Amino acid sequence: MPVPWAYFDTSVLLKRYIREAGSAQARATLRRHRFLSSAIAPVEAISALCRRRASGELAEQDLTVILSRMRQDRSYWELVAVTPLVLTHAEELIRTTGVKTLDALHLVSALAFQTMSGIRIPFITADIRQRDAASQLDLTVMWIGSTQPHAN
Repeated sequence: MPVPWAYFDTSVLLKRYIREAGSAQARATLRRHRFLSSAIAPVEAISALCRRRASGELAEQDLTVILSRMRQDRSYWELVAVTPLVLTHAEELIRTTGVKTLDALHLVSALAFQTMSGIRIPFITADIRQRDAASQLDLTVMWIGSTQPHAN
C-alpha cells in the first residue's frame, strides 16, 4: 500500500527538528505520510530557526546540526512551485480572507496540488490562524500541537 500524501505547513516541519509542544505528534505524522509543502517552506523554516538562534533560544551548534538534517531530508520532500498562478490565487485569498502572505501561499499550494492530482489530502498545521483559514477553504485539516498560536 503506497504511503499517502499530506501537506505540511512550516509550523509542523519545524517540530521535526525542534522539541516543542506537538513535536512527537508531528514526527509520527511525518513518518506516516509523504511530505508535500510549498517551495517557500525551506526558506521559511530557515528564517524561523535563525530568529531562534538570534534570540538565544537555539545555540549555533544546534542550528548547524538542524540545517544539516534538513538538507538530508529535502531529498524526500515534494515542493509545490510558486508559479504565477499560485501567486495570483494567493493574492485573491489575501484580499478575500485577510490571511497573511506565507499562509496564503501554503493554502493555495495545497489547493493547487489537490486540483492537479485529483487527490484530497490532509493539510497539517500547528498554526491556529492557518488552521482556521484552511477549514474555511474546506481543506481536510489535521491539527498538531498546543492551543497557542504559532508564529512563523
